[in-house]
Amino acid sequence: MHQDQLQYHIQCSEGQVGRYCILPGDPGRCAAIAAQFENAQRVAYNREFMTYTGTLNGERVTVTSTGIGGPSAAIAMEELAALGAHTFIRVGTCGGIHTKVKSGDTVIATGAVRQEGTSREYAPLEFPAVPDYRVLGALTRAASDLGVIWHAGVVQCKDSFYGQHSPSRMPVAQELLFKWEAWKRLGVLASEMESAALFVTAASLGVRAGSVFHVVWNQERRLAGLADPEDHDTESAVSVAVEALKRLIEEDRAGER
Repeated sequence: MHQDQLQYHIQCSEGQVGRYCILPGDPGRCAAIAAQFENAQRVAYNREFMTYTGTLNGERVTVTSTGIGGPSAAIAMEELAALGAHTFIRVGTCGGIHTKVKSGDTVIATGAVRQEGTSREYAPLEFPAVPDYRVLGALTRAASDLGVIWHAGVVQCKDSFYGQHSPSRMPVAQELLFKWEAWKRLGVLASEMESAALFVTAASLGVRAGSVFHVVWNQERRLAGLADPEDHDTESAVSVAVEALKRLIEEDRAGER
């Protein structure tokens, strides 16, 4: 689709979105994120794609929900990029894998295990799913300055929520359990569903992306008999994403001077 056309899924057209975008999964989180922008207005809502646009530091910015998983996340990125967006921060929830990762903590992805299908239609499996280094740096600096408890490392991405949480009842149980043990031994921090697809899609489009997550729970802590209360308050992760976007806007302006 050309830039001046209405994008089929997100139902936005040229001039309705900014160059900098935050991508939550849940449409219900968009209004709260947009409340951190100035002069935010709802632009469109179609299927799982809710879009608001406002400004940060005088720059037009957008929040668009992507739904659950890689396929719809890649669609949102493709269509926003077609309208001129070049910087994306995925903000959402994850489940911890490494026992040092506690519910309520923030995880910033330095790479993603491509145990999903979407990225395979963009690049061979040998190609790594990694964030843009400038976005990653902005996220880690924002987390440090905001004083949140954060971890940076590799996350695992999958397509099946229940393949993770009920692997033993799946016909491919042996494979799922074997790979989960491998991720643990390799120090993978958390499990989620979108980063691998977004990182590889971004690479194919020539745009930049990063991810930050709120930890809801950690099943490995529970299995080890460690404290693991559920925590659904995503405010810290959202604040990190918004602050990182502000920093990227200012860094880009400084680079243009």
